[in-house]
Amino acid sequence: MGVGHYENFPVASFLVPKALRPAVVAIYRFARAADDIADEGDADAAARLDALAAFDARLADIAAGRTPVEPPFAALAAAVRRHGLPMAPFHDLVAAFRQDITVKRYATMADVDDYCRRSANPVGRLVLALYGAATPANVAASDSICTALQLANFWQDVAIDWQKDRVYIPQDALARHRLDERAIADARADARWRALMRELTATTRARFAAGAALPRALPWRQGLELAAVIAGGRRILARIDAAGGDVFSRRPTLRAVDWLLVAARALSPAA
Repeated sequence: MGVGHYENFPVASFLVPKALRPAVVAIYRFARAADDIADEGDADAAARLDALAAFDARLADIAAGRTPVEPPFAALAAAVRRHGLPMAPFHDLVAAFRQDITVKRYATMADVDDYCRRSANPVGRLVLALYGAATPANVAASDSICTALQLANFWQDVAIDWQKDRVYIPQDALARHRLDERAIADARADARWRALMRELTATTRARFAAGAALPRALPWRQGLELAAVIAGGRRILARIDAAGGDVFSRRPTLRAVDWLLVAARALSPAA
């Protein structure tokens, strides 16, 4: 999920307990504001990095017990104090957005995973902290799910990211299939590209599977919310596979029938 704008983030969902919704919205608004610094507007890289440094400074203020007056920090400070949220995930998110400005290519899947550790996994960790469910086992499962969601978004958005001069497909995976970035530039979904995308979607399914038990470890409403998010991510992978890996001619998205399948899978996640 690069915050990108957190299509899967459970913002104010009716399944989120009412008492937690302001905190969820505060986290989302923080993440989106930082993401917009990295991605939106015409500022140069130096100005974007300076703006993100200011985000880190405001987080330090919150950690020190001060309340910055400007949005989104005032609401975030209230959420942190009310729910005892850890500060490290917020700093990790800022580090990921900083990396979006300075790093455009990834050599290996391990490098992509390291990016996901800061760009996606902090969101799950914060939600678990809100739910009072941040056990080591739950955190490990959440990290797998959040990384899988981020990866699914990367494979879905290959063409969009190319327009931003970003390639999240590992360079060694391209080379393993005797491909280079010209395949992306030319929007060439040939046999080698299809094999690459099958490998990537299979890797991502394994990440979802590693976290599959987490919805059952949470209270019913929160578990159902998460099961729906997981089912949606898996359906995106299915759409990519159904298109033969062609993410160029049409961005794989969920249609009405997919949402019905997502609902069915969420209600019966073991199916």
